[in-house]
Amino acid sequence: MKNSSVQTEVDAWYLYKRLAETEEDATIAGVFSQMSEIERSHAEAFARKENVSLTNLMVPSWRAKTFDLIGKIFGYDYVLGVLMDTEKNISSAIISTKKNKNLEITGTETNHVKILRSILEKEEKVTGGQLSRFEKKHRSVGGNAIRAAVLGGNDGLVSNFSLVMGIAGATAGQQGVLLAGCAGLLAGALSMALGEWISVKSSQELYENQMKIEMEELETNPEGEKKELALIYIAKGIPEEQAHKMAVEVIKDKDHAHQILVKEELGINEEELKGSAIEAAVYSFLLFSLGAIIPVFPFIFASGFHAIIISVSMSAAGLFLIGAAITLFTGKNVWYSGLRQVLFGLAAAAITFGIGRLIGVSVS
Repeated sequence: MKNSSVQTEVDAWYLYKRLAETEEDATIAGVFSQMSEIERSHAEAFARKENVSLTNLMVPSWRAKTFDLIGKIFGYDYVLGVLMDTEKNISSAIISTKKNKNLEITGTETNHVKILRSILEKEEKVTGGQLSRFEKKHRSVGGNAIRAAVLGGNDGLVSNFSLVMGIAGATAGQQGVLLAGCAGLLAGALSMALGEWISVKSSQELYENQMKIEMEELETNPEGEKKELALIYIAKGIPEEQAHKMAVEVIKDKDHAHQILVKEELGINEEELKGSAIEAAVYSFLLFSLGAIIPVFPFIFASGFHAIIISVSMSAAGLFLIGAAITLFTGKNVWYSGLRQVLFGLAAAAITFGIGRLIGVSVS
């Protein structure tokens, strides 16, 4: 039986292979191919050790296939971010375990993270723009949209489920539940949309001002910015001579140099600034509403205890699916994450139902 660490290696092999197949830049595609072969060699070593069939072993998990689908839709930069995070998480887990057991930390624990860097250093033709692909502080607009979809749906479902159960407890599932549920849906969705609009708009205005200042520095002091670029590359592990050559190359194109400085010095992803605040608000409204409608829907055609049971069942199913979707970002077990989400959601709804019940009895 394949253990989780081996499955991680197999998934990494599959995703690096897909990155190589879809990458237009030949230099970067070559790096991805080398990483894919390294991960495959790890799996082959396990197959020899356990005397298992390599063909049966090299089967990507549903999670890896889902990431491949996400890459096809939103772009593979998000998938690269997932792979980098996975390597860093594995390294951190190994170090943490050794610390807990008072074992010696040798420095080899971060080998997987260093492999990609060493391959890049050996690529003499690697440019500053290519290097920055591997150093993004944000995954991508697509990745953030997926995360927002999951969390937005979760907020809508949990908050409105609790509200509906509170009213149902007070009224025994009779009058007022549908009206309160619809009101909660609209109020929550509008609040989320307005909050998202303000968040996106204020971030854009702040970042645009910082980018303007960076461009002014680039125009007034190009030599200083060239030195800064070289230092950025040196800090990433690029040999000093190569780092200075890359800085000289990049500074020739002012717009390109500005993009790199904005990303590396300010930590700003320009792709995220292209998003519309209104579009973000609309998506936030729809995603919240999608989750919030689930516990309300049964009260459209039913009432009383029957409607409460259907609402709880549908909401529990929705909570499980959201918990399962969250594992795309956390890497946790699907059943663990899904059932945990159901447990917390049902607990919140039970508390509000109990409070509503007490209030309903008191009023009566």
